[in-house]
Amino acid sequence: MVFAVLLNSVGAVILQVQRTFDVTKAEASVLEGFKDLPIAIFSFIVASFLPKVGIRKGMLIALFAVAGLCFMMPVVADEFWYFKMLFAVVGISFAVIKVSVFATIGLVTENTKEHSSLMSTIEGFFMVGVLLGNVFFSLFVNDADPSSRTWLNIYWYLGAMTLLAAALLFFAQINESESKREDTNAKEEFLDMLRLVIKPLVLVFAASAFLFVLIEQSFMTWTPTFYQDVLQVPASMGIQAGAILAGALAIGRLLAGFVLRKIHWLTFTLACTVLVGVCVTLTLPLTANQPELTEAITWFNAPFVVYLFPILGVFLAPIYPTINSVVLSALPRYMQSSMSGLIVVFSALGGTTGSIVTGHIFESYGGTNAFYFSLIPILALCLVLILLNRQVKMQIA
Repeated sequence: MVFAVLLNSVGAVILQVQRTFDVTKAEASVLEGFKDLPIAIFSFIVASFLPKVGIRKGMLIALFAVAGLCFMMPVVADEFWYFKMLFAVVGISFAVIKVSVFATIGLVTENTKEHSSLMSTIEGFFMVGVLLGNVFFSLFVNDADPSSRTWLNIYWYLGAMTLLAAALLFFAQINESESKREDTNAKEEFLDMLRLVIKPLVLVFAASAFLFVLIEQSFMTWTPTFYQDVLQVPASMGIQAGAILAGALAIGRLLAGFVLRKIHWLTFTLACTVLVGVCVTLTLPLTANQPELTEAITWFNAPFVVYLFPILGVFLAPIYPTINSVVLSALPRYMQSSMSGLIVVFSALGGTTGSIVTGHIFESYGGTNAFYFSLIPILALCLVLILLNRQVKMQIA
């Protein structure tokens, strides 16, 4: 949740550095790159080194680095480059944290159902952090004085939260012995991670992760624009709809933590994927021929489709953590940190592709057709999930 707040604060920080430090939009936009590129690059690198350094030690180093920088920001951050440094360190640290957390889940669970349940719960709390992050930041913004630096005081609290997370981790009992191989060095670990890519199980998983994140980011990134351009609601309502979709994702992942203890993962993910498609096919026709309202649209008089659309987030949410869990629990524990690094890379590629493709279709053919396009990867994902189940059975056998 701490990293969910920090990573998803980039929009708020981009706005505030323009107001406080007179930075242009073009200059401020680079913060997204300082955040995302280190995640993709370092998740691929650190996955092969973590088993040697130690999963908990790696996480503690990352947490202390972020906490230290957070405590520095209110005191020394008087130029834009400090924020570039902040997001670069947060991105690198998150790469370490995510790979470590995914690897740790395999150490503290006994079977696939437990693994899937805990994975969904953790991903659910991450989405709660996404939902709360911007609200938290908004409490520190001085609307009356654009040049005020009081909003930087939020970093005192974020630093304290990060230290609290480090303290909880420090006192946690984690047996890392099964995640290590004493007879290999870091270079061999890295080469082993590269060899993972050619495994049929990993290739099929890569396709499923790519397709899912393509679908998810299509909706997450473009929902505010869809609401404003297609549903003709105010921009503020479009942004709020994006937050509601994030809330629906959080609810879906938290509920999945309980459901997956009772239901086989393939049945569950196929049902969820089909229901996402059903939501799309039922919702989008309602966007046509919307009645004209003589008064301003608010949440109290908006068309029914405005409330209906975010529901698909509940069904979309459980798929990603479940397939991650399935492929990780099918591999030996010493390979799970390497696989975790590949998960982040596959996800980043899918997210970037989904956002770009949807944006181009949105611009050329309209928002409704852009979201109808999601039915193609949704159908493809159903087929790939069936293939993934076969590969998992072969791996376990």
